[in-house]
Amino acid sequence: MRRRDFMLRWIGAIILVATPAFAGDALTGPVKVLDGDTLELQGRLVDLYGIDAPEAEQVCAMADESRYRCGEKAAAALRERIGTTSVSCLPQGGTTQDRLTAVCHLGETDLSAWMVVHGHAIALRDGTGGYLAKQTHAWGRRVGLWAGVFDEPASWRRARLRAEPATGVKP
Repeated sequence: MRRRDFMLRWIGAIILVATPAFAGDALTGPVKVLDGDTLELQGRLVDLYGIDAPEAEQVCAMADESRYRCGEKAAAALRERIGTTSVSCLPQGGTTQDRLTAVCHLGETDLSAWMVVHGHAIALRDGTGGYLAKQTHAWGRRVGLWAGVFDEPASWRRARLRAEPATGVKP
């Protein structure tokens, strides 16, 4: 009986080691920043949980009405913050084979929170991640996007999709 129990435990351990990571398992490693809220980690696309950042082509305005590419600026800020350090991402649901939504940390820093605090992204309105209070703080300090005028990224994407069929050209 002892031998059988030992064998079953041994086989169970082998199966656990050989099983690929489940959706809830953390992924850790170097990342490539694709935009202000999307990373590539271990060949998978990772959407930062609870936030939305301007798209790469999106243009925003400063208080003095000068225009800048806020999507590029958001991606550059995230890229600079991460540098070459490994990131750890814990999936939060909404995962597919190629893409997942995750809370990602650089050491102790929650990257979604960091992006919102510095005004490079907005918190999702449904309150996921608890980033709305951080957004209010960024708004009060008029940092990043809050230093001027911008379209919310989701609104900007919808407007762009409506414009494409009408003109046949990407705006």
